[in-house]
Amino acid sequence: MPASSSRVIVKNTLFMYFRMFITMIISLYTVRVVLKTLGAVDYGVYGVIGGVVATLGLITDVLANASQRFFAVELGRNDSKRLQQVFGLIVFAYLITAVVVLILAETVGLWFVNHKVDVPLDRRNAASFVFQFSVASFLLGIITSPFNAMIIAKERMNIYAYVSILQAFLKLGIVYLLVILPYDKLKLYSLLAFLVVLFIDLLYILLCRRLFPETRFSFQWDKGIFKSIFGYSSWTLLGSAAFICNTQGLNILLNLFFGPLANAAYSIGNQVKSTVNSFAANFFVATRPPIIKSYSEGNYAYTSKLFYFSTKAIFSLLFVLIVPLFAEVEFVLGLWLGDVKEYMPAFVRLMLVYGLILSISEPITAIVQAAGKVKLYHGVVDTFTLLTLPLSYVAFKSGMSPNTGFIISIIVFVVAHFMRLIILRSFYSFSIAYYLRYTLLPFVLAVVVTSLAIFGARFLLTNSFVMIAVSVVFACVSIWLFVFNREERVFVIDIVKTKLFKKHA
Repeated sequence: MPASSSRVIVKNTLFMYFRMFITMIISLYTVRVVLKTLGAVDYGVYGVIGGVVATLGLITDVLANASQRFFAVELGRNDSKRLQQVFGLIVFAYLITAVVVLILAETVGLWFVNHKVDVPLDRRNAASFVFQFSVASFLLGIITSPFNAMIIAKERMNIYAYVSILQAFLKLGIVYLLVILPYDKLKLYSLLAFLVVLFIDLLYILLCRRLFPETRFSFQWDKGIFKSIFGYSSWTLLGSAAFICNTQGLNILLNLFFGPLANAAYSIGNQVKSTVNSFAANFFVATRPPIIKSYSEGNYAYTSKLFYFSTKAIFSLLFVLIVPLFAEVEFVLGLWLGDVKEYMPAFVRLMLVYGLILSISEPITAIVQAAGKVKLYHGVVDTFTLLTLPLSYVAFKSGMSPNTGFIISIIVFVVAHFMRLIILRSFYSFSIAYYLRYTLLPFVLAVVVTSLAIFGARFLLTNSFVMIAVSVVFACVSIWLFVFNREERVFVIDIVKTKLFKKHA
């Protein structure tokens, strides 16, 4: 990779990791306190209702990714006037989306919450309260997503990092108020969470308007551009909607068949998965814009280098974290939460595997979006992944354990990953055989060797802290030996030697 581009990616990645470490520590602490303060039942209620809408936040991420694609193309053209026009049309398109979501939420969504979700009778009023403020937070996210996308497209990760850290400390303040204020804790938590979202979203808008003239809304109608934006975003939204149906649809099925305690376990598992996946996500936030820009400029050789390296980096970052959690999940949950509820250990393990499979598909999605081939990609792949829900329903109806739903999700998404590869090959100079040999086979070797090493170490080690440390060492050695090739090892060593910011030798 070119030295200057590598330094930008590394620098932006460092900003994202600085943000992540602070927000992660605060998040893990707040989850523990919120669970203890609300109790398992109310936490489960918040997980299944607030969680449904919170997961809709994935739509805002998808919209932001779609915006980034258009912004990156215009930045490559170096046409600020056209970029401002595109920005205005994107804001207009997302306002329409927000109105549609509001109508659906206050009709179908409210009916479902009031009549279908398993909530104790004395908590139904609180559940409706949670739903309304969660919907409001989501709508704010839709409106703000173009502003966040502009920050990332401009590769100003320091802004994103600092505001996210501020948001984390505000959430810490929520926990303090939640404990000391004598109101209904579930209602209070929903209200305070909304106020934080409102403040942060307004801050993003104000910062963007001050720093980036293109975000000073100027509506200039262009039917061709709007049609392109709306069509692209619509297919991207289909993919997000399918993912939400799979994740929160499974959460709702767990509620219907196993009750709020299963939702509490799901929320904890999802929190662990999200925290672990953030290590890879923060790396890819910095890598994604260069992939899109290089593809848009026709520099396909550089696109391929970024594609393969980012795939390996995502797997490696997640693998080093997942291995010790797999080895000592009961111990880790005990340290974190104090009281480990039913289903939690199994849910955490299975959701980590699911998150890993989903994460290594992100580089594929980035190239698909850069090429604008979202109709085929989302229409075929994401429709297929919806099989998770009916298959899980049949499994639960047949009396199988709640773990079965996660196992079905893993199998479906493995098949979907190969479908993604086939679609990528249809328009991009790409060899599936080379991908399997260069990425997936090394991944499998690392998993097998590390698993065997940990299995053997269990006969010699009894201390959980030592077992965690040994697991990390095994994972790192396997990655170094099997996943990275010689050129990539040199690149990693070079980064370390130059302390990340100095010019490469």
